[in-house]
Amino acid sequence: MRKRAMMTLPISVIFAVCIAASFFLMNIKPDTSHVSQAQKLAEYTKPAVVRIVDYAIVEWKFVNNDPDVDAYLHQLDYRTMNGASGSGAIISSNGYIVTNAHVVEYSKAEEKDIAHAAFEQLVAGVAEYFGVDFDIAYDYMIEYTLYTNVTRGLKVILPGGDVLDGEVKSYGAPVNQGKDVAVLKVEGKHLPTLPLGDSDNVQNQDDIWVIGYPAAAESDYLSPDSSLVSSMNAGHVSATSKKTEQGSPVIQIDAAATHGNSGGPVINKRGEMIGLLTFRGGTVNRQEVQRFNFVVPVNTVKEFVKQAGADQGQGSIDTLFREGLTLYWGGYYKDALAKFEAVERLYPGHSEIKRFITDSQQKSGQSKILWSTYKTAFLIFDGVALLLIIGLLVFTFACKPKQQTKAASADGPPVASADLNGDGKVHLQDVLLALQQQQQQTDDSKKKESP
Repeated sequence: MRKRAMMTLPISVIFAVCIAASFFLMNIKPDTSHVSQAQKLAEYTKPAVVRIVDYAIVEWKFVNNDPDVDAYLHQLDYRTMNGASGSGAIISSNGYIVTNAHVVEYSKAEEKDIAHAAFEQLVAGVAEYFGVDFDIAYDYMIEYTLYTNVTRGLKVILPGGDVLDGEVKSYGAPVNQGKDVAVLKVEGKHLPTLPLGDSDNVQNQDDIWVIGYPAAAESDYLSPDSSLVSSMNAGHVSATSKKTEQGSPVIQIDAAATHGNSGGPVINKRGEMIGLLTFRGGTVNRQEVQRFNFVVPVNTVKEFVKQAGADQGQGSIDTLFREGLTLYWGGYYKDALAKFEAVERLYPGHSEIKRFITDSQQKSGQSKILWSTYKTAFLIFDGVALLLIIGLLVFTFACKPKQQTKAASADGPPVASADLNGDGKVHLQDVLLALQQQQQQTDDSKKKESP
């Protein structure tokens, strides 16, 4: 047994160490501790934040023979366009989007109200062009100008550049009339999404981030494609129990925001939407003061999401993209590339995916080995190794070797002890005495046999 154990126990230990090592390797997770939480939230969120453009085109007819004014209107092609631009967030992979009601106000306004607003814009242009007072231009134009047609348009511009037609599915009321929420629908599938949180859990001084397309972040010095890139500003919750004049709850925050941020999502540190930016604080000495902004709580938004019958929840695109980012940040570039390519197959218009695919391809030579991808092979090896360990232990401790026994000679007498003189030692004298005794026994046997 001892000889067996000396051979089988080291082999069993080696197999046991291999099993332990396989479990360790299978459970290694990508280390993303070097990536800040804000950076992670930005990458998770950007693909689901959209720009919304709501507009109305009004066509005019001028009925006076005034060549100067007619020439001006001809330059405008006898039409003017009024519109609003804001932000929104995709909340379902099949194209439901939340934003402010006032961002899509033209889509719900009465035609005569749209025409009246467009007429005032037209008069302001005439007054500036001819250098006259607004009231004089207004009195003149209202007598000779008629609107002939109003065409509305609602466009949703995705971060990847796709421009889709939007349709209002549920609508609250503009900011000064009630709950400033609208839910839109665009045709799409496998779209990136933002999860809805719970605004009842929002606490004063919580970290938050505002994401959208503020006008202050736009410039003639930027490239045209820069308009597709959203801005993300950090801040905190300043107050949680304020209400509008109509009694609707709002959350006050101190993150910087301006025109164009309206309808944009406000997220918490878990990447969940806690509300939509709706309006800014009042001016001081006719100057806009930053970091006093207000948010429609997400639980109010959920009322309109339910009215619209909108689906919620993240889809496979979000899961694959987040898994790919985790692998990418952890240095597993080849495995990240597989995830990113899967995203591109499902949704080629994803705004960030081409960048990450290119980066992953360039860094694939530095990629770490993701041992968890070999989980099945490890488990098969571990099972075989465990069976071998059990077999070796049974062989060593349960199967006893056969013991050899000394058989007595059938022809001769038993051998007597060689220590004949009783001193505890065997000497030459003892050997001679034993031979004499054996010879005497032989002689005695022969005498008895003779007649």
